[in-house]
Amino acid sequence: MMKVEPPRAAPPEIRDAVRALDSGEPVLVFDAADREGETDLFFLSERVTPELVRLARTDAGGLICTAISEELRRRLDLPFFTELLALAGREYPEVARLAERPRYDRRSAFGITINHRDNFTGVPDNDRALTIRTVGELARSASHLSDAELRDRFRSSFISPGHVYLLYSAPTLLGERKGHTELAISLARMGGLSESVTVCEMLGDSGGAREPAAARRYADAHGWPFLEGRTIVEAWRSWSSA
Repeated sequence: MMKVEPPRAAPPEIRDAVRALDSGEPVLVFDAADREGETDLFFLSERVTPELVRLARTDAGGLICTAISEELRRRLDLPFFTELLALAGREYPEVARLAERPRYDRRSAFGITINHRDNFTGVPDNDRALTIRTVGELARSASHLSDAELRDRFRSSFISPGHVYLLYSAPTLLGERKGHTELAISLARMGGLSESVTVCEMLGDSGGAREPAAARRYADAHGWPFLEGRTIVEAWRSWSSA
């Protein structure tokens, strides 16, 4: 597959991150101290391998989630999880009471959970890698498929519930929300990559989020890019207004 060339006007950090993602390497992104205050490992979904899934669960330790763009979500006609709770509330009123906004944001990006149809349990690294990689391949081919073809391919590839959590980006990406979901999809879009990125929070030995300085040291030790969310936000503003 042809390698993607990052936008020439982008800062070096963005260019390095795009190249890393396209090469199947991780990128670490700290959102902001006044938001989650967390660093996530990013992988381009279509490049995910069992080894990368293992890296996420052992070295990061958070929840492994796969982000897709709002455009792809709409074309696939996929609901947010909060919408499912609201619908379930008609039969189970107490369920609807659980749908509250997160403390760090005005809405949740969580969608449905999926397994690939060829999985057995969906939990092992091989299983989750297949599920994630297939989402990435679907995102890459989306522009060449009709909505009906896209939905048919999704239905024939996955079942729900499963062990891979889908995240949906905000419609205007970083113009509306600056979470890791939007940072991931914006980075992919600026780089001309397939618009599905898998993310996982970096946890520390204390039980909380890994400190940004520790996450940066980890990235440096492995030769992987480390970005602050504001770097992506600033690059996005320049790129989207050009």
